[in-house]
Amino acid sequence: MGMRRTSVRIGLTSQEPPAAAGAPAIFSGELDIPTKGELDIQDITSELSSLIDDSGILNGIVTIFVPGATGALTTMEFEPGVVEDLRAAIQRMAPSEIEYEHHIKWKDGNGHSHVRAALIGPSVTFPLREGRIPFGTWQQVVFIELDVRPRKRKLLVQIIGTG
Repeated sequence: MGMRRTSVRIGLTSQEPPAAAGAPAIFSGELDIPTKGELDIQDITSELSSLIDDSGILNGIVTIFVPGATGALTTMEFEPGVVEDLRAAIQRMAPSEIEYEHHIKWKDGNGHSHVRAALIGPSVTFPLREGRIPFGTWQQVVFIELDVRPRKRKLLVQIIGTG
């Protein structure tokens, strides 16, 4: 399965009026991401960086959060080998082939998706220094679709800091 970069639309949802020099500011934005379904892993680093640029905030913290119980966010080296290794590790961590209580109750076949999302987590927070997240050399931010079907995800971004 070839990796395909999915375009991400960046949309500003709200921005506080410019604060006095040095006063803290809050910026809220969104990243809309269409996914291909289970274990679609997308590098969202450049789109997040663009949203940070739009915020005008130079120093503070950046939090990105996925609403819902079957999506996850993390960092990794986004290259095909590591992407495949992560998919395999997720499958070993919560196999899709076994029965889950969620399946028995709801009959929707995505109990493993919920377990995987709970283990990986719905958000990541980063320091913001001089308008950039100080990533390691090979580190990118990724969204992981864990549901069994394609979804249209809306990731929420909150940036708090000074300009």
